[in-house]
Amino acid sequence: MFSQISKLLVVCAVLGLAGCKTINSNNDVAVNSNPFGNLLISEPLQVDFKKEVALARISDVLRSGKLSPEQQAQAFYDRGLLYDSFGLPTLARLDFNRALRSNPKMADAYNFVGVHYTLIGDFEKAYESFDATIELAPEHQYAYLNRGIALYYGGNDQLAVEDFKHFSQFDKSDPYRIIWRYLAEYKIDKVTANANLKVNRVNIGDTEWGRQIVDLYLMNISQSQFITGLTENVKSQTQLVERLCEAYFYLGIYARMHGQPELALNYFRLALSTNVFEFIEHRYARQELFNTRMELIKTQNTVINVKS
Repeated sequence: MFSQISKLLVVCAVLGLAGCKTINSNNDVAVNSNPFGNLLISEPLQVDFKKEVALARISDVLRSGKLSPEQQAQAFYDRGLLYDSFGLPTLARLDFNRALRSNPKMADAYNFVGVHYTLIGDFEKAYESFDATIELAPEHQYAYLNRGIALYYGGNDQLAVEDFKHFSQFDKSDPYRIIWRYLAEYKIDKVTANANLKVNRVNIGDTEWGRQIVDLYLMNISQSQFITGLTENVKSQTQLVERLCEAYFYLGIYARMHGQPELALNYFRLALSTNVFEFIEHRYARQELFNTRMELIKTQNTVINVKS
């Protein structure tokens, strides 16, 4: 979601599910049925060599020592984005902080610093970073999304809902904006969450693939139908793996909502396996893995205590 990723091939494998679908160079499709539909498994994305070249050039420019503070800040920020796209969060966070030391008014850098503080669970520093972003750039859309996500994982669900509401006002036709609002509202009141999602669905165009995620959560379609439709209107392998990253993540949450935590774990692992590092679904799949494991441990301990 919200990014461009490099080329990959799609292959078939089995991970906790029986069937699969393979797309070959002739676009022939072989299908084996299973109760969860025809699941696609993607190979990890390879690093784009053009990004590697760009990384080397930026590093050379930074070593030259010939940049103004503003130019230096931009170079650190750009290199941080590259590190982020390579799945190197620590190096990215270091460069975003270096950018802010060179230019303390760089709103975009604060936003990414907040994202990376969220990923390591330092929510207070994440909130401060997003607050700084919004103070410097009140119309910075993704600061509201990212602060909402930090609040969501930090256990401040009502505040998260407010940020997701604000974020959705920038584009009511974007399905992902109402999906994140739904996830936060679901933790507070399932009935209200479903009612609001149903109302907000009408703003999403019929051709938006993300509408299928909304329909899955509203149970307008089954899990099997959702999986079967993953290849619809896909025009490239890159587009397919990006869709798979999103689909695995939201299927994982859906499975956990409906009492299938072991299946949810596999879906989150699949989201991570795509290496679509820049998508928020990939960023937070590991957090969802952790949360699901904690729920399983809690459930198992409850069962043990009841038996004892």
